[in-house]
Amino acid sequence: MAVRSVGDLDVSGKRVLLRVDFNVPIDEEGRVGDETRILASLPTIKDLVSRGARVIAMSHLGRPKGKRVPSMSLAPVAPRLGHHLGREVPFAEDCVGEAARGVVSAMKDGDVALLENLRYHPEEEANSAEFAEKLAELGDLYVNDAFGAAHRAHASTDALPRLMKDRAAGFLMEKELEYLGGVLEDPARPFVAVLGGAKISGKIEVITNLLPRVDRLLIGGGMTYTFLKAKGLSVGRSLVEEDRVSMAAELIQASEREGGKIELPVDCVISDSVKEGGATDVVSIDAIPGERYGVDIGPKTIEKFSGMIRGARTVLWNGPMGIFEVDAYAAGTTALARVASEATTAGATTVIGGGDTVAAIAKAGVKDKMSHVSTGGGASLEFLSGKTLPGVAALETG
Repeated sequence: MAVRSVGDLDVSGKRVLLRVDFNVPIDEEGRVGDETRILASLPTIKDLVSRGARVIAMSHLGRPKGKRVPSMSLAPVAPRLGHHLGREVPFAEDCVGEAARGVVSAMKDGDVALLENLRYHPEEEANSAEFAEKLAELGDLYVNDAFGAAHRAHASTDALPRLMKDRAAGFLMEKELEYLGGVLEDPARPFVAVLGGAKISGKIEVITNLLPRVDRLLIGGGMTYTFLKAKGLSVGRSLVEEDRVSMAAELIQASEREGGKIELPVDCVISDSVKEGGATDVVSIDAIPGERYGVDIGPKTIEKFSGMIRGARTVLWNGPMGIFEVDAYAAGTTALARVASEATTAGATTVIGGGDTVAAIAKAGVKDKMSHVSTGGGASLEFLSGKTLPGVAALETG
C-alpha cells in the first residue's frame, strides 16, 4: 500500500488532525485506569511537537451512541496526556463547532490540544461526509495513529482523510502494519501461529487465511472444544459453538490437505466450575467427563506447544489458552507466554494480537519481552483474516 509516513510530512506551523485511540477505561472518580494507549501515542505526538506542528488530537471513547454521556468524556485524558508530555493540553468540550474552533484558534506552534469524544455525534459512526468536513475545517494535515479503530469506516478514519490532500500514518500505525504485514507476507520460518480465546466464530477467517501461510497452527482456549466435537469427541459441559461445528470440521479437513498443520491439545485441565474454587483434574482430550468443563490446556499440551514455539523463527499469538482470568486456569497461557518471551530473546519475531492476549501476557509478566504487542484487538483480527482496513485504505495516496 502507498501510505505515507508522518515523518515525511512538512508539519512546521501546520494544524495536524491526529486520530488517536484514547479509548481508555475511566473509573467512577473520573480517573484514567490504564494509560497504555496514551503512552502508545507519545512517539508520534512528540515528533510532531518537535517539528513545530499544532497537534489536534481526536478520539472516541466507549459507545455513547451519538449522545453526550458524561462518563465517556475524554476530559480526564487531557491532563494525563499533558503529564506525559510535560505541558498543558487544552481540552475542547466538543470536537466540532465553536468549542473546537476556539481551542484550535488559540494554539501556537508546538501546542497539543484534545477534542471531546467523536462518538458524541451520531455522524461519526455513520461516516458522514458533512461531519468530516466540519472536522477538516480544524486542520491542514491528517495523521492516523489509531490502529485499534482502523477497521471501522467512520468519519474520522475514512471520510475525513479522503478530504485531506496531505495524509499519513503515525508511527504506531506504521509499526502495526509492519509487523502484522510481515508475518503474513514474509515470515521467517518456521512460522507458528497460536490461536485461542473463547469462540471459533471470531477466528474462522483468520484460520482460513493463515493455514496456507503457517508451518504449524496451535489451537487452545474455549474454541478447542468446538474442534474436538467436530472430531466426534465428548467435551462434557465445555464451551461449544454448535452452529460452528461443521465449519470446524471443514477447517480440520483443510488442515489435512495442508499436511496436518492444525495442532489440537492432547490433554486439558477440567473443573466442575468455570469460576474460582472449582475442583480440577487433568485428563486426555478424549476422556472429558460429562459434567466437567475444559478450562485450560494440560501439561502434555504445554510441553508439546512449547517445543513448537521454541523451534519457531516467527510466532503469532492471538487468544489465551484457557480461562486465564482465574488463576487456577491460567497455567497454560502463562507457560506459553514465558516460552514466547524466551523465543524472542533467542532471536524469533513474536507478534501478539490485541485484546485478551495482551492482558494475558501482561498478567504473565512478559508483555515487554515480545517483538510487537498489537494495540488493536478487532483490527488485528480483521487484518490477519486478509481484509483491507478502511482506516488504512483511506490513507493510500495512489
